[in-house]
Amino acid sequence: MSARKIKQQVLDLLDQEDLAEIQRGLAVLDAKEAVNALLAAICRSEERLRWHAVAAMGWTVARLADEEMEEARIIMRRLLWSLNEESGGIGWGAPEAMAEIFCCHKGLAEEYVHMLLSYMRPDGNQPHQDGNFLEHETLQRGLLWAAGRLAQCRRELALAKGMAEDLPQYFASPDGAVRGLAARAIGLLGCCANLAKLHELTADNAPLRLYEDGQISTVTVAELSAQALARLKA
Repeated sequence: MSARKIKQQVLDLLDQEDLAEIQRGLAVLDAKEAVNALLAAICRSEERLRWHAVAAMGWTVARLADEEMEEARIIMRRLLWSLNEESGGIGWGAPEAMAEIFCCHKGLAEEYVHMLLSYMRPDGNQPHQDGNFLEHETLQRGLLWAAGRLAQCRRELALAKGMAEDLPQYFASPDGAVRGLAARAIGLLGCCANLAKLHELTADNAPLRLYEDGQISTVTVAELSAQALARLKA
């Protein structure tokens, strides 16, 4: 089958509502060919299709890693490179896709999660301070969603790598989605270094779109902050 036909087949699958059906459909395709189609889909403008592509990257790259680990590493490097200014691209969907991959494959998570977290950290003048801070607010939304996903599926690893200290800086973001997703990630992680500011965000009614468990909904920063505080108290 040609690359164009595989791409169209993958897009048709992603347009379905049922994630289980999408996963079954992708499972019969060659993992490497499916991943190449998904890499184009994670930056599509169609909201549902794009988020389903993000989820599908997790299953499919994990399958590729089980078959050919070095091929999966190449995909990880492509995603990381897309976030660098030198790449000439923008990296839409890359943080979210990486988080899903880490949820689906422990080995890739242990190998690359520190690189994903580096995009929350500025560079410094010490040898160990090798941050790659993302300035673009739309990319920050993807990064903070990814942080929340990591908190759900690789909590201990995220804590060990210091993610709890990276999140409070985003409470002051001018972008409501970034503020809300940072609050959500803090609640899922169960650890917060700035409770006072989190409390303030419970009065923040800025709306944002949230993808969770295969569904997309509109929520507010206040709602996510209140949920985070409830999780922290629990």
